Amino acid sequence: MPTTSYKAAAFLEAAAALSVEVVVGTDRRQALEAASPGHTLAFDLADTAASLHAIRREAVRTPFAAVLGVDDETTLLASEASRALGLPHNAPDAIRATRDKHVMRERLAAAGRPGPRFRLVSRAADPAQIAGEVDYPCVLKPVALSAGRGVIRVDDPPGFVAAFARVSSILDDRDAARGLGVTEHVLVEQFLSGEELALEGLLVGGRLETLALFDKPDPLEGPFFEETLLVTPSRKAPQVVRAVVDEAELGCRALGLEDGPVHAELRLDRGRPWIVEIAARTIGGLCSRALRFGAGVSIEELVLRHALGRSTDHLARERRAAGAMMMPIPRGGILRAVHGVDAARAVPGIEEVHVAIHPGAEVVPLPEGHRYLGFIFARADRPADVEVALRRAHASLSFAID
Repeated sequence: MPTTSYKAAAFLEAAAALSVEVVVGTDRRQALEAASPGHTLAFDLADTAASLHAIRREAVRTPFAAVLGVDDETTLLASEASRALGLPHNAPDAIRATRDKHVMRERLAAAGRPGPRFRLVSRAADPAQIAGEVDYPCVLKPVALSAGRGVIRVDDPPGFVAAFARVSSILDDRDAARGLGVTEHVLVEQFLSGEELALEGLLVGGRLETLALFDKPDPLEGPFFEETLLVTPSRKAPQVVRAVVDEAELGCRALGLEDGPVHAELRLDRGRPWIVEIAARTIGGLCSRALRFGAGVSIEELVLRHALGRSTDHLARERRAAGAMMMPIPRGGILRAVHGVDAARAVPGIEEVHVAIHPGAEVVPLPEGHRYLGFIFARADRPADVEVALRRAHASLSFAID
């Protein structure tokens, strides 16, 4: 996991709950070694050959039962390491397809899955010429960034030219481009309208087990795509839920994924589900805190159980509805204070309000930014009550940003 991972604490706690000895592979030892119940191995996550050498050398000293990449930046390295060590894994080629949005679109189209029209455009191309060749509305996106970074909807040629320059500027940022290897092109897709859902699943022998299906009650129509609310279980009709799950499984099959966690984003457009993206990891940010299985088991513990070959059959999601809100950034600047946190925590149904960015730090909204101000978590008997609680809690907060 990279030191910037939101998921470090959750996976380390899950490992401790299972009494699993852990070696944390990361890019900076000092940032994670104090929290790790085992020990930490530092290497350049972007240098696959050197990283594999370090992992093989460590495996001689301490043979591994499993290797797991917990973020987008590490799923491919974990797959390569698992293959090198003879451990269960998804094929590296399948993982590469989840990390390259253009390759993903090609694989899905080749398998006959419904999807938007798309084309890959070189950053060296003349955007004014391309703007006259595409249909509108369309979406421009970097090939390998995540969390909505660099994704922009445009409705006309002038908007296309401006957005193309903006995406190119984001790809010029060294932090954004580090380790991607796919920064010289921009993907242009037909815009898919309709409601969006997020599926959390676990692949077992190529079969997709649905762990949770989240509704996203706030519309994601652009020009930027900042996610806010996630509520589970879905309030969609059973036949719609079934269609979403089936499409996600067929998408995984088209990409060649067979084992481990899956996070899929789909849109309900023209009465059917269309795959937006599929990732071979758990849900992003701290949103996994909204999920509990069995008698309070986290999704991270469930994923580790599966990776270690232990049964997860008895671990169904809790019956109560749950949800999370990712606090959107209202404007860029320096965060001075977050007011109303106690009032937000006092809203019935709210379990936690977590401010993720410290006062004095810079906050950057989408499409350049990639971090949220924080997260709010709620539980209730009904999904509608979860949504109400999350909206009330967020309305209690105010943000002082210079």
